Amino acid sequence: IRRRAVGQEHGVVVLAEGLAEKLDPADLNELAEVDRDDHGHLRLAELPLGPVLRQILEGRFGARGVGLKIVTKNIGYELRCADPIPFDGEYTRDLGYGAARFLLGGGTEAMITRQEGRIVPLPLLELMDPETGRMRVRWVDTELESYEVARSYMVRLEPRDLEDPEQAEALARAGATTVEDLRKRFG
Repeated sequence: IRRRAVGQEHGVVVLAEGLAEKLDPADLNELAEVDRDDHGHLRLAELPLGPVLRQILEGRFGARGVGLKIVTKNIGYELRCADPIPFDGEYTRDLGYGAARFLLGGGTEAMITRQEGRIVPLPLLELMDPETGRMRVRWVDTELESYEVARSYMVRLEPRDLEDPEQAEALARAGATTVEDLRKRFG
């Protein structure tokens, strides 16, 4: 909506698979192709996130008379098959060294990490959700400079966009909605 408000009808959205944990299950109930378990619950781990979000967004915009064309692409394999850069070699070398040292020292059941320049084994039990027995989702640390850099390149709705009457009106027009609905949805 923000890009459309300034006449840019195109863009790229990068989504992490952990986003599925934040989706409102009510938004997904209408989707026929989403896998469900024996009890009818959505299987978020197998959720085809791109196509699902495309269907939701195209439906929402279409209901307001706005044609929206979204192309999804999962680039997991392409990223994993890219040629390594020197950082990658150093990082994996350090992790391998740390893993071997940990195992030779009698360690077990840990994930080897590098934190502030040090090799640190994290016990798997600390990473598991005790209720589900699954790995906990690890959220991005929004206090890091790397997040600040990435965030500065993002084009997204901000609270100040909805506070400015002219900006809010332009955004509402771009989304074929009302300022009131825009503020209710994104406020």
